[in-house]
Amino acid sequence: MIRSMTGYGRADTSGPRLAVSVECRSVNHRHLDVSLKLPRVLASFEAEARRLVQAAATRGRLDVSASLTAAGGGPLTPLSVNIAQAREYETVARALAGELGLAPALRLEWLLGQPGVLSREAEGAVAPEEAWPLLAEALARALGDLVARREAEGKALAEELAALHEALAARVDQVTARAPLAQARRAERLRERVHALLGETPLDEGRLATEIAALAERADITEELARLRVHLGELRALVRADGPVGRTMDFLIQEINREVNTVGSKADDLEISQAVIAAKSTLEKIREQVQNIE
Repeated sequence: MIRSMTGYGRADTSGPRLAVSVECRSVNHRHLDVSLKLPRVLASFEAEARRLVQAAATRGRLDVSASLTAAGGGPLTPLSVNIAQAREYETVARALAGELGLAPALRLEWLLGQPGVLSREAEGAVAPEEAWPLLAEALARALGDLVARREAEGKALAEELAALHEALAARVDQVTARAPLAQARRAERLRERVHALLGETPLDEGRLATEIAALAERADITEELARLRVHLGELRALVRADGPVGRTMDFLIQEINREVNTVGSKADDLEISQAVIAAKSTLEKIREQVQNIE
């Protein structure tokens, strides 16, 4: 089944001391573009994490972020106070107040807000080898959730594309059925014009037949219609296929559009022209949907 390029996945896992949360978001993109944000302690495992992401998706912009906390939900290390640095701030503040002739009015809130007074090295007590198995598990589950949602949206896209395919195929059948009549009417119009121009002058039927044949050859759309039917068969197969087919569909839509344009440029029949316009409209809807497919 085809898959969409948009989706969301989330997973949480925990061990005796640590807990990991992973979020994955994906949107449309021409290629696979992965943005990975890991806790600093897990930076050495970025390549392994990236390989897990690349195994789950082939196209789309994927934003993956992970957070690391203690198993109970609190910080991994307690908050620490740098008393020496707090005293240094106090000393400098009082000296400045004396220099300026101001009455010092230091508050504890002010001291606590100064850089370096309060600190917490959240990941300082964590070994990468302890955190990686938890991240790998959470990442795999989050990616599985993401893929499931992309597949669910892909199912809806496949249904929409199948309906649009039928509409486009109906227009091609309409042109195919109309083409012989249009060709006969074209020949009759040419015969009428020639008679009008010649009046009572005898008509060279051989020469007229040659001109009609040349006109019919220039306006013949048999090959274009045959290629269109082949392309529509390929499109139907891709809609039902498994795996990434978005790029192939995109190329196929270009080929179909080229054939439809050729039919439109050759046609001088009102019904065929109207069918071509309707086919182009349907084709544009298909193109819009294909942009969402992995």
